[in-house]
Parts: sequence; structure tokens; C-alpha cells
Amino acid sequence: MNILILGSGGREHALAWKLARSEKTDKIFIAPGNSGTSLEGENVNLDPGNFNQVAEFALRKEVGMVIVGPEAPLVNGIHDYFLKNNKYRSIPVVGPVKAAAMLEGSKDFAKDFMQRYCIPTARYRSFTGDSFDEACEYLQNMSKPYVLKADGLAAGKGVLILEDYREAVDELQKMFSGKFGDAGSRVVIEEFLSGIELSVFILTDGKDYKILPEAKDYKRIGEKDTGLNTGGMGAVSPVPFAGKSFMDKVEKRIIKPTLSGLRSEGIDYKGFIFFGLMNVKGDPYVIEYNVRMGDPEAEVVIPRIKSDLMELMLGVTEGNLGQRNLEITDETAVTVMLVSGGYPGSYEKGKYINNIDSVSGSLLFHAGARSENEKLVTAGGRVIAISSFGKDMESALDKSYRNAEKISFEGKYFRNDIGFDLK
Repeated sequence: MNILILGSGGREHALAWKLARSEKTDKIFIAPGNSGTSLEGENVNLDPGNFNQVAEFALRKEVGMVIVGPEAPLVNGIHDYFLKNNKYRSIPVVGPVKAAAMLEGSKDFAKDFMQRYCIPTARYRSFTGDSFDEACEYLQNMSKPYVLKADGLAAGKGVLILEDYREAVDELQKMFSGKFGDAGSRVVIEEFLSGIELSVFILTDGKDYKILPEAKDYKRIGEKDTGLNTGGMGAVSPVPFAGKSFMDKVEKRIIKPTLSGLRSEGIDYKGFIFFGLMNVKGDPYVIEYNVRMGDPEAEVVIPRIKSDLMELMLGVTEGNLGQRNLEITDETAVTVMLVSGGYPGSYEKGKYINNIDSVSGSLLFHAGARSENEKLVTAGGRVIAISSFGKDMESALDKSYRNAEKISFEGKYFRNDIGFDLK
């Protein structure tokens, strides 16, 4: 079967890498892809946001499955586009329809959904600029730190956690004034949950589901989780505190009610669900939903899947996922992200990446990298994820860090303390 993967990051490289190893896969197209995905299939110059362009390409190249990597095409309705056009309806899409993608596309929708189906989450209220004074009063009655979330998609930057009330009021005003564009026209103010975060993932065909390996990612640019938020500086899987007792709570209190709620609302969900959770004294609470695989979590979750991922994807599109087998390795997988100097602020692109061929014992998943005149150059903030296996987290990290030192490019930076809070 020919497959089309939409996206250009480390997540899409990890998906292409795994699917290329299936006997059920013929040709893999990645749109637009990066220098790493080109090693697993053919990069094609398509805009994932141009649905007609994507659909026409899929039809022309006899694509049997479209897998949507990033959230924006899903929130904007790419799956619906295929379903509503007789010409393309026969091409299955892995990724939810627009109504379900609102779980990520609107924080307000997600919080209301959780409230309706008794899914544990932080106390909250939503406000628009017209109710600014009321929002300030609500903030004043909250305990610090204050959590402000832009309702819509803000490229992972729409969540602010602030210690000072006046600063929170100022930032709230900026959000209503366009700091995050239309995404901040509505703001969710919620209670701060104290605990440790983790990410749990499922793949579902709308009826049955498979729980994939959980992961812990590290968003802050600085060591010991300091500094600005990034798209992710590294990840670890499995997560030591997410044992059977905890995961049983996750499944009973969160996964099953979420899928039951979607069915109650007449939504046939096909694809990944990412549960961003907080472990609060042994109990899981939902911080957020994402409607796709995480990144950089994909770079540790997908390598831990021993089964044929294409088999599982076919289970999603054919509606028989419950009959498919999921095997997961017991080994620990870690990833360390090499980023451009200045990220997540301003940074320069086009820096030559050297010594890739000297890496051994690790998997390299390209993110912000491209080929230029047969040379590898930086093309984004997060450049390359270095993923490694080990009998434990320390041995896996040792491999990734040794290889992180080998690769060089001007301004290269990485965190040296991934997994510091799991030891």
C-alpha cells in the first residue's frame, strides 16, 4: 500500500521510519517532509493546509492511506474534506474529523467536554475580552501561580504560568489584544495543579483502542525545567511512576470516559489521542488533549513499538483494531533534542550540520534539517532528535549524550539533564 504522511518534523520522520519497515508498505510519500524523511520515502512539495492539493496527489499516486502528523490540518477539517467529496472518500485518513479535533483546537471545548463526562481536570472558567473585569476578579480569587491558556492553537506557546497577580492581569490584557492572534480571543483561566506531568497515548478506531507506551517530555529550554517553553527538548519512555495501578486509573477515569463521550456525541474518532496528564499525589488529571502524536514523544514511543505499526494503522482505518496485536519492548527509550542557538527565540538557519556519519548506537530523527547542495543544514529551531535504547534510563541517555557531542553545527545546544526528575 502507498502511504502519504503529512508533516515535516521529528514525529513524521519517526512515523516514516517505522512504517517503512512494514511488509505491507509499498511507497511512502511525506509532505513536505525533511532531510530525514527523504531517507525513508519520497518528499513531495505539498502544503498540508491545501486540502485539494493533498487529495488530488493522493488520488493520482494511488495512496491507500493518509496519516496526518500535525494538528492544524485536523483542526481545519482535512478528514472531513476527504469524507465529503465522493472523489476522495475511498482514501482513508488516520486522524480525527474536525468535530473531534476541537479537543485540541479549543481549550474551552475540551474543558467543557471533560466537565460533561466527569473526566478529572483542573477547575476553570473561560473569558473573552468583553468580560475582562470579570476575568480579573476570577483571577484574584485564584491561588497563585495563575494559569492562562489561549483557547485556540498557538503553536504550543499559548499557555502562561505566572506567580504575580499584576503580571497575570497584564498578560491577560495582551492575550485579548492579540498576543496569540485569534487563538487568544478567548482565554481559559484554570487552577494550577501541583504534581509531575506525563503523556499517555492511544490509537483508536472509534470502538477499540490500544494504549501505546507513555512518555515524559521536557518543554523548558533550561536545565531543571527553567526558562522559556519550547516544542520539547527531550523525552523518556517508560515513565517510572506510571505503573499498573496508576495506568489503571488513567484507563478507567480518563481513556474510557473520553471515548464514551465521543461516541455519545456521535463522533467516530479514528487516530491518535494524546492525553497530557498531571500526576497529583497518585491520581491522574487531564491538563490537555492533543489529537495527534506528540513531538518529541513520538521519537521514544514509536521506537518502543515492536509490532508492525502498519498493521495497527490498518486496524484503525478498517475498524478492527481490537483484532490487531500490540507488542511493546521493555527497554527504555530516550531522546535528546539538538536545537539552534537562540531557540525558542530568534535563531539563524542554514548552518552546516557535521559528523552525522560518526553517530553509532542511536537513531537520528530529523526535525528542522534539510539537504542543500548535498549538505545537511539547519532549517528550524529543533534540529535533530537523538533517540537511544538502554536497559535503563541512564544507559540510554549515555548513548544519546555521547552522540550529541559528536554532531556539530554553529550554535548547537541541548539539555544535559533529560530525566532529572525521574531518578
